[in-house]
Amino acid sequence: MKTTLRFAAVSVLLAAVSTLQAGDVTGKVTLKGDAPAEKEISPLAKDPNCGKSYSKAPTTRHYVVGADKGLANVFVYVKKGLEGKSFPAPAEKPVMDQKACLYQPYVMGARAGQPVMIKSSDDFMHNVNFAASKSGNDTFNFAQTKAGQVNEKIFKNVEVFAKLQCNVHPWMFGYIGVVDSPHYAVTDASGKYTVAGLADGKYTLAFIHLKAGEVLQEIEVKGGATVNVTLEVK
Repeated sequence: MKTTLRFAAVSVLLAAVSTLQAGDVTGKVTLKGDAPAEKEISPLAKDPNCGKSYSKAPTTRHYVVGADKGLANVFVYVKKGLEGKSFPAPAEKPVMDQKACLYQPYVMGARAGQPVMIKSSDDFMHNVNFAASKSGNDTFNFAQTKAGQVNEKIFKNVEVFAKLQCNVHPWMFGYIGVVDSPHYAVTDASGKYTVAGLADGKYTLAFIHLKAGEVLQEIEVKGGATVNVTLEVK
């Protein structure tokens, strides 16, 4: 009995040490120079179903820039440094919604093998089209005809980005960064992000923006300390 208790105590101690050694990577992504002007989505405003949700035509979301040039919708994930490690897909189901004829969020993350809920909040028809990809994820194309309809889909393989499109409303695009670990984030409206819970080690972070492209950054987590990475993209 004493041996069992001693072993349990050591296990608890090791678990605590492991938790303490997990560090976060935080920071902000900014845009260098001025963002190209966004364009009004005039077909949306003219559509009898979609247009009624807006007093004026919404614009494209190519460069969402906040205060101090903070750049939103940058997908950040660990591209190298996790080789040989496996992370079971979580039961949590992230949601990609179609609301007022736009995908919300515009950019999101999900895990390979994780159920993704594709939803429509609109009371008229959309279709959700995901074309075949080099990553080997299954093609799908289905209609959603009423508000509240939800279809569950799973992307089996890593793909940054899996692109969803509505062919009924061809300006509608949504992007999912599908990765094989929990270590990812999307920059918010101010350009800030946090990639949480990395064990000590050296990693390559990828910062990917739909228009600005990809930037790689080498980092090292030591002693569970928070690492700050501020990045400027062109």
